Amino acid sequence: MTTANDPAEPARHDSVATVVRQWRSVHPGIDTAPMELIGRVNRCAALFQQAEDAPLRRGGLSRAEFDVLGALRRTGDELTPGELARETYSSGAAVTKRLRRLQERGLVERRTDPHDRRVSRVTLTEAGTALVDDLLPDQLSFESAVLDGLPQDERERLVGLLGELLGQLEGRLGGPRY
Repeated sequence: MTTANDPAEPARHDSVATVVRQWRSVHPGIDTAPMELIGRVNRCAALFQQAEDAPLRRGGLSRAEFDVLGALRRTGDELTPGELARETYSSGAAVTKRLRRLQERGLVERRTDPHDRRVSRVTLTEAGTALVDDLLPDQLSFESAVLDGLPQDERERLVGLLGELLGQLEGRLGGPRY
């Protein structure tokens, strides 16, 4: 396998390639391979985030709010704010803020746990369920359109590679393992 440090590597014309060329001009001997991969993953994630939020805005939701609603919908359970934080890779404070907004909009309900009054349980309301079920097909269609330029076999290969990387990172950094 060649790398961007290898003369056999085809020239790349993306924003990360520009950053790498700039670093190489300042530090010619530095190995930029990690930056080339992680930089591209980060840049893709940022661009996907911007693009995929379009259908969510139609529903008046941010990505983070949709993640909370989606966690409740896909698990089908009542979840505590702490469980929602773990499900959405968010801080407890961020989840509390999102829950407040979602509750004000009538999309979630909170109730006190009957066994431990310090704990609240969160569920979707009918309106919350309907909103998630309405937005999800549009969201997935939009995400599919974003990926249209990548052939299916390359998508599958990328899914496998990113799955391996994510599994390693979650194992090493203490993230969830499913």
